[in-house]
Amino acid sequence: MARFEQIDDNQEQLIDKVVYINRVAKVVKGGKRFRFSALVVVGDGNGKVGHGLGKAKEVSISIRKGFEAAKKSMQDVPIVSGTIPHAITGEFGSSKVYVKPAPEGTGIIAGNAVRAVMEAAGYRNVVAKTLGSRNHNNVIRATFDALERLETKEHVEAKRGKSLDAAS
Repeated sequence: MARFEQIDDNQEQLIDKVVYINRVAKVVKGGKRFRFSALVVVGDGNGKVGHGLGKAKEVSISIRKGFEAAKKSMQDVPIVSGTIPHAITGEFGSSKVYVKPAPEGTGIIAGNAVRAVMEAAGYRNVVAKTLGSRNHNNVIRATFDALERLETKEHVEAKRGKSLDAAS
């Protein structure tokens, strides 16, 4: 369920993926009232990704609300030759996501929620394993925890005040 959305202000194309749609029923005197929540992941395919949860009485409106929330929460993630810089574990609640880099040609080997985040961010070769709770929302938040803690070599060097050229 991937769509491409055109943004007017900076003319970049966004990939949005609907990860999960939940139907909730409220029982009232006349029967049941249904509402929907949609978990959406948005990315530009080039290192920016976000997620959002939209709730409404109709599916299409909840997806649109989730898309808007995801656009607001977009953050930069490092991409090193189509994969992540190093292996890392992200946690949120009782959900844990272990993500590690993979060689060229591997593709994205991950569950539904983690795959949506990785594809939207622009990763091409990643292996991931979800541990603990399989709740879609918590798995996505654990994936984002892992992605925001990733560091590239250049970032670590700058943090330590060193460079690779001086070590050689």
